[in-house]
Amino acid sequence: MLRLGPQLLTPSPAPDADGFISRSLDSPPPALWRCCFGRTRAVRPAFRRAGRSPTAVLTPERAVEREMSGGGMEREYDAIVIGSGIGGLVAATQLAAKGAKVLVLEKYVIPGGSSGYYERDGFTFDVGSSVMFGFSDKGNLNLITQALEAVGHKMQVIPDPTTVHFHLPGELSVRVHRGYNEFIAELINKFPHDKEGIHQFYNECWKIFNALNSLELKSLEEPLYLFGQFFKKPLECLTLAYYLPQNAGDIARKFIKDPQLLSFIDAECFIVTTVNALQTPMINASMVLCDRHFGGINYPIGGVGGIAKALANGLVDKGSNILYKANVTSIILNNGKAVGVRLSDGREFFATTVISNATRWDTFGKLVKMDDLPEEEKNFQRIYVKAPSFLSIHMGVKATVLPPDTDCHHFILEDDWANLEKPYGSIFLSVPTVLDSSLAPEGHHILHIFTTSCIEDWKGLGSKEYEKKKELVADKIISRLERQLFPGLKSSIVLKEVGTPKTHRRFLARDNGTYGPMPRRVPKGLLGLPFNTTAIDGLYCVGDSCFPGQGVIAVAFSGIMCAHRVAADIGLEKRSPILDAALLRFLGWLRTIA
Repeated sequence: MLRLGPQLLTPSPAPDADGFISRSLDSPPPALWRCCFGRTRAVRPAFRRAGRSPTAVLTPERAVEREMSGGGMEREYDAIVIGSGIGGLVAATQLAAKGAKVLVLEKYVIPGGSSGYYERDGFTFDVGSSVMFGFSDKGNLNLITQALEAVGHKMQVIPDPTTVHFHLPGELSVRVHRGYNEFIAELINKFPHDKEGIHQFYNECWKIFNALNSLELKSLEEPLYLFGQFFKKPLECLTLAYYLPQNAGDIARKFIKDPQLLSFIDAECFIVTTVNALQTPMINASMVLCDRHFGGINYPIGGVGGIAKALANGLVDKGSNILYKANVTSIILNNGKAVGVRLSDGREFFATTVISNATRWDTFGKLVKMDDLPEEEKNFQRIYVKAPSFLSIHMGVKATVLPPDTDCHHFILEDDWANLEKPYGSIFLSVPTVLDSSLAPEGHHILHIFTTSCIEDWKGLGSKEYEKKKELVADKIISRLERQLFPGLKSSIVLKEVGTPKTHRRFLARDNGTYGPMPRRVPKGLLGLPFNTTAIDGLYCVGDSCFPGQGVIAVAFSGIMCAHRVAADIGLEKRSPILDAALLRFLGWLRTIA
């Protein structure tokens, strides 16, 4: 759900003149983030810098050097990926597994973006969410498992028995158990008069989930795949097409009458999309509301940051490259086609295709230098605005302050349902040490606390005012948790770091620190979200501002779709140019009616 970033970087080995860091294979990783919260190719040099012969390929824990023939570096890349969030890494590794030569350029010293991690005083903090979908060993929506397997990696995980424990107005307390029947029984116990409606709504979710889970998931912009799936699974495809323009709140209201229960479903959607159920596409809601029971929430041993590290290592194992401290400032266009990127230090890298893991606002507002936005990007910005950012508090506390039966994830909205979407109105809390005690020193726990916050609330402050406000706002949030869940919390704190929207904007390179796109008005389901291709030839987007939207499982899906479409365009997958053009025109038209 949540996207956070470091406030500053701790010291790491100094880069050489080209920005590469020398490190032996068995040396420890660099100090990490400190968070206050068939195949035709255009052959061209991928990177050229006089006087350098080896290319250094960095992973968080090793550097691999490959000598290039000749006097300088010259490499042809099939794809350059800007950013190493989960969406970008999944796209990169899927392409590398298909045989493509990929270069990932990451601004910071470790991969992962909002799915990264940092270490402080013996604590290992997840930068963002600890609620990990897509890690099961069954079905087709276990997208993180699939992405890791594609590059020969697997992670050990710990099953989470409770997805989230809701603490809501009117003293409503609901645990979302891993077992579906247990969850439904608890919900019916709270709302016995809506028993039938509860079954009907969640059965609709399962209908969609089962249809999705039965399909091989690839690019919806590739017609040969699309037609193949339709002929294999026509009913499932028609089911998804039927629900594509619908929202969860509208469907819930067909079956459920109790206002408090409808508000609970709003909260269910909010923790994934930051909007209520009326604005949450039904397909997105169904993926999350069902996968938590089908595959379950599974926490990777050692922390969420291990996912990105494993993908980065797998990318290198497949012969592709990832470079850190590589700050892309512009996408290079040649006759209207994306052909490469330029870094802040002046280096230029070239490839047949460019994939941006930045938001569409950052991609078309900062990286692409154009006099006028493409029409489809104007349409996207007419439908979607930037969702607010977050205030983050990462704390180490004495273990004695937490009851022994504490759940890993909590959502707190104390007094008024109307505060659900307001800044600081609700609180999301993760306690990952409940599942993996190795993340903290003995006798301690980790608390990750997140609440909605707008960047406008942090502008125009001097440095002292800024720090004072951070402490004041954080103190109020902690006081609320102390009252609701953990008496004595403040006195148990041994480490506290606070991040604001300005933190997230700076270190995640996300415009205003935004969580992602949020509809301006009630949307027509997923119709308005663009896919991976763009109006610029050779340029693709991946991540949460592409179909199907926000969340770990959604951005992983985006990465898989993007890799398939790019692979077809560079000759690694079958394609039909005539059908491609017709399908892309049709999908573009659909977005105009959203």
